[in-house]
Amino acid sequence: MAGGKETPRQRMIGILYLVLLGLIALNVPENLLDAFKNITKSLDASTKNVNTSLQSTYSAFEAKIKAQPDKAKYLNAAKEAKSITADLNKYIEDLKVELTEKGGGINKEIDDIMARDNLDISSEVMINGKKADVLKDKIEATRAKLLQLLGKDAEGVNFSLNADAPKANTGMQQKSWQQAYFGEGIPLGATITTLAKIQADTKNAENEVVKKLYSNVDKAEVTLNAFRAVAVAPSSYVLAGQQFKADIYLTAYDSHTNPTITVGGSPVPTKDGIGTYTTTASGEGKHTMSGELVVKAVDGGPDKRYTFSQDYMVARPSAVVSPDKMNVLYIGVANPVSVSAPGVPTSSLNVSMSGGSISGSAGHYTVKVSNVGAAKITVTGEKGMVLGASDFRIKRIPDPKAQFGGKSGGSTSAANLRAQDRLFAKLDNFDFDAKFNVTRFTVLIIKPRQDAIIYSGSSGELTGAMKSALNTVTPGTTVVFKDIVAVGPDGTPRGLDAIVLSAN
Repeated sequence: MAGGKETPRQRMIGILYLVLLGLIALNVPENLLDAFKNITKSLDASTKNVNTSLQSTYSAFEAKIKAQPDKAKYLNAAKEAKSITADLNKYIEDLKVELTEKGGGINKEIDDIMARDNLDISSEVMINGKKADVLKDKIEATRAKLLQLLGKDAEGVNFSLNADAPKANTGMQQKSWQQAYFGEGIPLGATITTLAKIQADTKNAENEVVKKLYSNVDKAEVTLNAFRAVAVAPSSYVLAGQQFKADIYLTAYDSHTNPTITVGGSPVPTKDGIGTYTTTASGEGKHTMSGELVVKAVDGGPDKRYTFSQDYMVARPSAVVSPDKMNVLYIGVANPVSVSAPGVPTSSLNVSMSGGSISGSAGHYTVKVSNVGAAKITVTGEKGMVLGASDFRIKRIPDPKAQFGGKSGGSTSAANLRAQDRLFAKLDNFDFDAKFNVTRFTVLIIKPRQDAIIYSGSSGELTGAMKSALNTVTPGTTVVFKDIVAVGPDGTPRGLDAIVLSAN
């Protein structure tokens, strides 16, 4: 019955118990039976104290697992240990009830079993009734199950809970565990004490298992032997005027073991416990690097997995050249404007202006202005931070040139003059698609040695009289278009230069 990690008090009780058993063969005096009773009470008190301590451990266990749910397996194992020992304890309690009833119940005067000195009841119930065999099997099964719960932690554990037969004295026949503790000549009081000791050993075994399982909750899962100070910033791109923030802390890692690191499903090379991720940046704007780091658990359990992510900005390499004298916005047309800020997503930009209106998104905008003067476009980022502003001049669209038959002056064929039916106002070499319409003009047709013929029109189209007159044009005729007025996208009438054409 002895062995394992026992307190000095338990070892003393065990030795005294064996001495008392040796005296049984000689005599069963009352004082000896009182000694068995006292040992039984002491064992019961010890079992109760261990049980109280166990309840505190279970409560602490529950609290720990709430904070570390990934280690719930240890609490589940502890609860299983409790269930295993409870089964054995119940069987022993049933034996004690049966033996007490066969011994005439409890004598209140001596606070013990009435027939505590009886030498037959124990062997009758335990040996003849084979219940000692059942008890032995249950003890061995309980011990094996508890050790199995500990797994690798069971190494070096030696429970006092066992059913090993005591060593025989020299020249004495070896007795089985059943015969040694429950056979002939064992008083009923001694049997009750033996059962109380088995219960104490059971509770001590449960206590040792639960404490070992509890210690695994705080056990390091990963070996750490190297340390480094690191600074982690939410963004790796900061503009002037913005606040730079970074978390700075001490981190630890295992320099002797390389973890398995993946980013986007692709492996990352590691050396001395540190992985180095390298990629070619592409695609302007905000990007996120995310992945998983896997390390082997030191307790032999499942691999430990940790996810990570880091944001970074990608900007197009560029040099900005601003033509200071060319910052011009034109009245009457949609002026396209592109806006960007290195390191800032276009979706985070806010664009506004004075002196006109601006619309658009995602870096592409359209500006409309209506009055000659000046304008300013302002770009702001998050929290209203001004990222930049540009001044512009507002100008009218240049005057177009009047054309008739594709000519603004000079000579042309009489046939070309006769084939036309409209006067045009065209704006050449201008980047905007600005259309002008002629609203009125006067035409003079001067034939050699004849008076000039004058006609006026209220649009760019030739009148019937003009067409009839032009159909009579012959070489040597001069055709003059004057007082030409055209209106463009800005709605302002423009007086254009006259066209003088000579027919040939």
